[in-house]
Amino acid sequence: MRKLLRLCPLLLAVALLFGTGPAFAGKRAALVIANSAYQHAPSLTNPVNDGSVMARTLKEAGFDIVDSRHDLTAQETRRVLREFADGTRDADIAVVYYAGHGIEVEGSNYLIPVDAKLERDTDVFDEALSLDRVLVAVEPAKQLRLVILDACRDNPFAKTMKRTVASRGIGRGLAQVEPTSPNTLIAYSAKAGFTAQDGDGANSPFTVALSKHLTTPGLDVRRAFGFVRDDVLKSTGNKQEPFVYGSLGGEDVPLVPVKVTAAAAAAPAPNPQADIRRDYELALQVGNRPAWEAFLAQHSDGFYASLAKLQLEKIGAEQAHAAATEKAKQAEAERDRLAALGAQKDTQAKAAADAKAAEQVQLAAQKAKEQAQQQAAAAEQQRVNLAAAAPGAAPASTASPAGTNVASLTPATAPADLSRSVQTELGRVGCFSGAADGNWNTSSQRSLSQFNRYAGTKLDVKVASTDALDTVKAKPSRVCPLVCEHGFKADGDKCSKIVCREGYAVNTDNECEKQRAAKPAKPATAKRDDSDERPARQRRQASGAAAGGAGGYGAAGGSGQIFCNDLLCRPVRRGCHLVYRGGGGPHVDANAEVCN
Repeated sequence: MRKLLRLCPLLLAVALLFGTGPAFAGKRAALVIANSAYQHAPSLTNPVNDGSVMARTLKEAGFDIVDSRHDLTAQETRRVLREFADGTRDADIAVVYYAGHGIEVEGSNYLIPVDAKLERDTDVFDEALSLDRVLVAVEPAKQLRLVILDACRDNPFAKTMKRTVASRGIGRGLAQVEPTSPNTLIAYSAKAGFTAQDGDGANSPFTVALSKHLTTPGLDVRRAFGFVRDDVLKSTGNKQEPFVYGSLGGEDVPLVPVKVTAAAAAAPAPNPQADIRRDYELALQVGNRPAWEAFLAQHSDGFYASLAKLQLEKIGAEQAHAAATEKAKQAEAERDRLAALGAQKDTQAKAAADAKAAEQVQLAAQKAKEQAQQQAAAAEQQRVNLAAAAPGAAPASTASPAGTNVASLTPATAPADLSRSVQTELGRVGCFSGAADGNWNTSSQRSLSQFNRYAGTKLDVKVASTDALDTVKAKPSRVCPLVCEHGFKADGDKCSKIVCREGYAVNTDNECEKQRAAKPAKPATAKRDDSDERPARQRRQASGAAAGGAGGYGAAGGSGQIFCNDLLCRPVRRGCHLVYRGGGGPHVDANAEVCN
């Protein structure tokens, strides 16, 4: 028994040298498809070059099968996918790389073969290949199914494609996906809803970064795509961000295993930092408060603990901002409700003050959130850089007190730079006409509010945020209409003066209208003397009375007054007199005869 125990180390070394090796050293197969020569759309330069680079990279990495094809029709693509699926039934790792045009229709993604016409939106179902069909081709692989799409380009068929249903959505770039199969990753050259750049060279920035990092021996595929993301962001000036969808387990999954040597026979020394790093990356992948609290319960100090605390502060700031925003909305709604009901002034004043205070709290929470996000991002970037410089070494700040080096990091983006970037993008889409000086003043807020109006968004205009920058960047062309002064009209991106032909002039509606000849002035007319405000009938009766008195009717009537109506005039009867009651008109007597 003792001899057997003494032989165990030797047997272990022999097993490591001649045994099965690492778990991910099994059969690996790859399919590379690159479409450049489109028959019914402008040709693409880079995809064939990118496909050649990726095929060479995978062959040099020791893949058992590397099938490289280019400029495939729809029928050829289906046949190649079917053959590849047959060849991967006993594979441990299956990779499909595609470069060319892709399109998103109603949330589903499609790869476009070179013979596709896509005259109408429904043709995509017949002439293109769905991403689900590609996932079927890698499904037989046992340990890793990887699909890489360098296809987030502008849709060349969008301008000519007829819509059979007006509500059918055709997106920009590719749509976000959630793989249903386990151990499946789908990598986009640009984030969902965004387009990728071809670059100035022979290859796209995405493919250049892939060929550099993806097949690094022993490097976990998730970390490899993290390095790819960093390289692409740097080479494109933060305009393109690759993204990976799907999830894997807790073990490292390298595309290329580390070669086993005789030195590996000795039992590896334990590396506590590697275990902490793995726990940290798992918590980072989950990304919620319970995950970070569980991490800190196991690792309460050190470099990674400081990073975890920053992540917790970021989550807390985001939650505080969300609560402050909701409270501000409720305060504004209460203020508007009281104003609509016509409540007492002091009640309305208190509601307005509460709304103002809630708004100030919201602004403070917004700034705190952005600062926490920037600090967490800067710390995470430092961790990635340290890991890239020395993947197996412990960070230099491990032995220092928690937060010593991390808390003092400079934010990734200064507020003034962020404001300047948002102003620049607002100017590009026609919503901002001032100087991009980084001063987020009333003019900048009004410009972002105008963008919200025409883009249908609800961005917070009080501060310049990364959300606002990403949203405005996503708009490829002018959003806000060009507004010109009176007498000018929009002509492209400029205002040109409106010129009317002879006899016409610009009216208040900014349209040419025929001028009317000036009318002669009317002569002044004499006005009726209204000093006597009594009705005309009363005046006639009064004059008649006077005439009657002069003509001798007074003897007959006794009073000398004459009563007149629509039919006749007669002397007032003896013992009676006239009383003026006002009014007058047809069949209505202004005077009445009153007798004692």
